[in-house]
Amino acid sequence: MRVPLSWLREYVDLPATETGRDVQARLVDAGLEVETVEQLGAGLKGPLVVGKVLTIEELEGFKKPIRFCTVDVGAANGTGEPQEIVCGARNFAVGDKVVVVLPGAVLPGDFAIAARKTYGRTSHGMICSSDELGMGPDPTGGIIVLPPEHEAGTDAIALLELVDEVLDIAVTANRGDCLSVRGVARETAIAYGLPLRDPALLDVPAPNSYGYPVKVADPIGCDRFTARTVTGLDPEARSPIWLQRRLQKAGMRPISLAVDITNYVMIELGQPLHAYDRTQVDGPIGVRRAEAGEVLTTLDGTKRTLDAADLVITDNRGPIGLAGVMGGANTEIADSVTDPETGEVRGTTEVVIEAAHFDAVAIARTARRHRLSSEASKRFERGVDPQAAAAAAQRTVDLLVLLAGGTAEAGVTEIVSPSAPRTISMRADHPDRVAGIEYGRETVVRRLQEVGCDAYGQDELVVTVPSWRPDLTEPNDLAEEVIRLEGYANLPSTLPKPPAGRGLTERQRLHRRVGRALAGAGFTEAPSYPFVAESVFDQLGLDKDDANRDVVKLVNPLSDEEPALRTTLLPGLLATLRRNVGRGSHDLALFETGLVFHPSPNPGVAARLPVDRRPTEAEIASLDAVLPVQPRHVGVVLAGAREQAGWWGKGRPADWADAVEAARAVAAEAGLELAVEQGQYGPWHPGRCAELYVFPGGAKTLVGHAGELHPRVVKAFGLPARSCAMELDLDALERAVDGVVQAPRISSFPVATQDVALVVDASVPAASVEHALRSGANELLESIRLFDVFSGEQIGEGKKSLAYALRFRAADRTLTVEEASAARDAAVARAGEQTGAVLRGA
Repeated sequence: MRVPLSWLREYVDLPATETGRDVQARLVDAGLEVETVEQLGAGLKGPLVVGKVLTIEELEGFKKPIRFCTVDVGAANGTGEPQEIVCGARNFAVGDKVVVVLPGAVLPGDFAIAARKTYGRTSHGMICSSDELGMGPDPTGGIIVLPPEHEAGTDAIALLELVDEVLDIAVTANRGDCLSVRGVARETAIAYGLPLRDPALLDVPAPNSYGYPVKVADPIGCDRFTARTVTGLDPEARSPIWLQRRLQKAGMRPISLAVDITNYVMIELGQPLHAYDRTQVDGPIGVRRAEAGEVLTTLDGTKRTLDAADLVITDNRGPIGLAGVMGGANTEIADSVTDPETGEVRGTTEVVIEAAHFDAVAIARTARRHRLSSEASKRFERGVDPQAAAAAAQRTVDLLVLLAGGTAEAGVTEIVSPSAPRTISMRADHPDRVAGIEYGRETVVRRLQEVGCDAYGQDELVVTVPSWRPDLTEPNDLAEEVIRLEGYANLPSTLPKPPAGRGLTERQRLHRRVGRALAGAGFTEAPSYPFVAESVFDQLGLDKDDANRDVVKLVNPLSDEEPALRTTLLPGLLATLRRNVGRGSHDLALFETGLVFHPSPNPGVAARLPVDRRPTEAEIASLDAVLPVQPRHVGVVLAGAREQAGWWGKGRPADWADAVEAARAVAAEAGLELAVEQGQYGPWHPGRCAELYVFPGGAKTLVGHAGELHPRVVKAFGLPARSCAMELDLDALERAVDGVVQAPRISSFPVATQDVALVVDASVPAASVEHALRSGANELLESIRLFDVFSGEQIGEGKKSLAYALRFRAADRTLTVEEASAARDAAVARAGEQTGAVLRGA
């Protein structure tokens, strides 16, 4: 919400010395987030005046149209003589009033103006566009043409209100009242302890029976509807400069007088309004829910198919607007058009003003359903003061009469659903107990009255909430109002004391250990968005029947191109890898831990849980049953050098073994050891893909894959050649853990090392041989390491030799040679049974 300080001063008598920065500090202390204070006209220096175009000479021989003009600037140039100016714009004519900047002036951006020779003539100044003056872009793309009533030589800086300060406020979802100058002015008045001149306090005529007919069929969706009619509007009337400038400063573009007035009143009072061309409305205006399949073309020119839950404005023909969101094109205020034959100006001369109050939830859902967020919907879904509707309609009527020469018809339509004021019972010392400070009853009552509440009672207060604060619903909300107005800075700083025996769960500890282990191994964490396009599975080379293709789709995705939730971490990691490579980083090791999503085995619609009590275990279980399955995975990707070259020696590129080693490091944090077997799966190279297994309860369970990516995947994602990746199911690892992870025992007795060289078929993975050796050796085996691989004529064609170092150690004694040899022989025997290995040389 952008609020000009000059507009704010109309409703609060701020000291003349107060700057935008001062007001920002006061509002921040009161709990409003004022992000910036924009200094309009900073560095602007005159003379900048109104000029009247006297003559225009078209200059020939240039690539673009150039005009040499003489302009009357009154006595602003010191001589009273016409000012000679070269200008390329063509949206003005002789006799028009324009904005002229004279030599010696400085425009925003430190643009100094001086007489200079250009296009063969000397230009003594410049005719200005709105963009050049910092007013924002002009939709016409030309220079500013002023109304004819302004005298030549008038100071344009004051006329155009070029110097001002604008507060840019980030309004939270619960403070819809502050999406208006009225609401911000109220907060400013409270912060300074000054009275507020409420712009909504207007004399409004009582409703009568001869106003424009309105029928509300859904009083829940629309509990208040005010309609006023103005006739005799001048179609040639234009928005005055002050009105246009206030809209521009508030961040809105001037369009036409009737539309500008409704936007102005919306910003001023916070009540969205809509103006219908009465000649285009067929019969009574109605409010109802749409019929499924009805079609409405909105003001943005989009044809929209309506949902049965949409609240619509209708006439005899059907929908003419999406209630609280956007009006329909068939009743739009018409721009003025001059008949070329008769010279008659045609346009809208009669309007019906709508000021209504709609259900916040209904408007929010309609705006999201149609992906149509407007200034009106933004306010309705955050809460609009229903009592301001009549005042906003009256303010709009007054401005149309004043600025467009219209006549207000006597008929006033106001349909109101009966409702009682909202009251909240609260102990007078409740804010004291919440804040830990003793405010006292008088302070509590005074602060609540400042925000518009009425409070009665002594120890137990009965508080009537003002209509403009729908967010105040319980005692804690009232306590927050007292606390913020008394100052958050005055609250005592007390560190919380965590109860004994609490802390991270074992699951959380595992996730943190995994992150630290990968970071310690040189990987950089790179979280990514969980949304993917289904086409990414083709890029990953997944089979048509792969389970990872079965995705959960969002009904209202952030992007239509990525409507599905991820089933694997690889798309996000590979996209991050590509992005970093494209920015010049070539040696990369990235990791991510996060949830992936699979459809629930029991699809259904989740029940809406109650908010007035804690849900029961059964209700929570029913909700969990229809939620997607969300296991946590960990993934890594590598590209470029794994070890850098330097004076210490040659470097080494990352390869499939680094991806496997990352998986082993993750499993080690869970106290598990992975079994690694050669495999083949979608994204990975068929000859360099490892399947990773654990054995919970003795059952062999696949938990992930690692290795080098398939060349087709590398090409599809635009990755460096030989890129590698790994992905593990962390939840499956956690389930495989058998109790608490035991720390290793440290033995003080010496180690016994036994080396064995085994000959196996070349197709047998070394990991399978290692697993067999480990399972065959008894508990004396401390570690095993592959230190040599050999193939050649000596061992036969299609064979390879694997040499392992086996370390044996006992916790309570020094092993004998016989014990170590027996353990080694048992390991070799098991390897022979499972892989066909034989001792080399045997």
